Amino acid sequence: MNSPQTTATELAAVVDAIRDHERFLVTTHENPDGDALGSLLAMKLALDQLGKDADMVLFGDAPLPGEYAFMPLAELRRRWPDDVSERVLLAVDCANESRIADPEVLGRVPLSVDVDHHHDNTRFGQINLIVADASSTGEVLRDLFQELDVELTPEIAEALYIALVTDTGRFQYTNTTPKALRLAAELVEAGADVHRIFQGVYESVQFAKLKLLARALERAQVYEGGRIVVSYLLRTDFSDVGAAEPYSEGIIDYLRAVEGADMAVLIREPPRQDGPTRRVSLRASVDELDVSAIARKSGGGGHRQAAGFSSEASIEDITDFVRREFLASARA
Repeated sequence: MNSPQTTATELAAVVDAIRDHERFLVTTHENPDGDALGSLLAMKLALDQLGKDADMVLFGDAPLPGEYAFMPLAELRRRWPDDVSERVLLAVDCANESRIADPEVLGRVPLSVDVDHHHDNTRFGQINLIVADASSTGEVLRDLFQELDVELTPEIAEALYIALVTDTGRFQYTNTTPKALRLAAELVEAGADVHRIFQGVYESVQFAKLKLLARALERAQVYEGGRIVVSYLLRTDFSDVGAAEPYSEGIIDYLRAVEGADMAVLIREPPRQDGPTRRVSLRASVDELDVSAIARKSGGGGHRQAAGFSSEASIEDITDFVRREFLASARA
C-alpha cells in the first residue's frame, strides 16, 4: 500500500501528464462494472471541461450491462481511432494490462497512464496512480479532479456516484469508509440524482437476467460445511433464456448472501465463441479471506473480497481448485 507521500507524488505525476498533453484515449476493463463505466465517463467529462481532445474507448463487441443503459455513453467508441498513436492512453479501473480487451494498444501510444484502486495492480502504465485503500476508482478520480481544478458538475458527480455506489455494494461492503460516505454526500450536493441511479442500476432488471439467476440458484452447491457456495452457468443457458454475457453480473452476490458462506464462486461460460472457455468470479464474506490471492494463482486478480480469473479447465476441476485454495488460505 502506498504511503501518503508516494500517493501525492503519483497524483502530481498524473496531473502533470494531463496538463502537458492535449489528446487522450480513456479506456477501462472488459466486461465493465459500475466503477469502470462511471470512472470512464467522469474522466471523459473532466477532460472535456479542461479543453482536451478525449475519446472514450471500450474495445470489442461485447454488449454493455443493461443496468447502465441510462448512462450518457453515446460517444463511447468500440474501436481505437485512427490517430491512436498520437494520443495518451488513460486507463481507469484496470488492475492489469490483460483487463484491457486489446492490451497491445499499450505499445501503440506515446504514453500510458494507469489510475486504479486495486491493491494487486501490476502498475502497467508508464505513469501510475494506485490508491489501494480507496473505495473505488471513482474516489481516486475525485481527488485527481480537485488537483486539476475540475468543477464538479451534476454530470460528473452522477458518473462518480455510480462508480462509488456500485463498488461499495450500496455502501455495505467493507470498503465503505468515512471518506467514501463523505464523498457520497458531496456528490449528491453537486447534483447526482440518487433515485434515478438506484432505479437505473438496481430496479431495471431484464427478465432474461432473472431467468439466468434462476438457473444459477438451481445449480448452487455448498462445500466445506457450507463455507463455500459454488454455482455455474453454461453457454447454452445464455442462449436458452436470451441473455447476453453482462446479464450474469451481480448473480454471485445472491450466492455470497447464503448464511454461513465465507466464499461464493460463480463459473460461467461466456456466450461468445472467442475468448476464454470459462470465467470465474470469487467473492468473500469475511475479512480474513483474500480471494484475489486465489485468483492470482490462475492468472487473475482483483480486490480482497471480489476477484476473478479465466480458465480452460472443466467446471469440476475449477471447483476442486477453489476448494483446495480456500482450505489452504484458511490454514494460513
